[in-house]
Amino acid sequence: MREDTPLIAAQAAALAALAWPGRVRWSLPDPVAAAALTATAAGGGLALAGLAPHGTSITPRVEPPSGTGLHTGGAYRVSRHPIYTGLLVGGAGVAVLRRRPGPLAAWVALLGVLHAKTRREERHLVERFGADYERYRERTPRLLGLPGRHA
Repeated sequence: MREDTPLIAAQAAALAALAWPGRVRWSLPDPVAAAALTATAAGGGLALAGLAPHGTSITPRVEPPSGTGLHTGGAYRVSRHPIYTGLLVGGAGVAVLRRRPGPLAAWVALLGVLHAKTRREERHLVERFGADYERYRERTPRLLGLPGRHA
């Protein structure tokens, strides 16, 4: 089994739990529902923008496929991991819109899994791209961070 297989399985399980059907437990004020819907759409858009430069080379693995370059433009200008960031932002919106505890817990699990995946993925990126990745990492937040918070 590859080193990242448990993380990939955990990511799939968290995403499935986030989407799992269930009974609504509480109501949402209209502004909260609107914000959650906006987060869902924005997160989905960011994830799709992060997917675009990969074409058919996209993989859930933490090691980048051989022969691929370092992506630093487009969505990768605002986040080193725009797909994961989009999943988290969109997933937060979905979790709120589901209006029950299960999806909120699934989102927290997804946050933990994606945090672990980014750490492992970045080790591979440093190995593959060296100083180019180090410079990119210095100027670009891991997810969507505050200026100067790029670790």
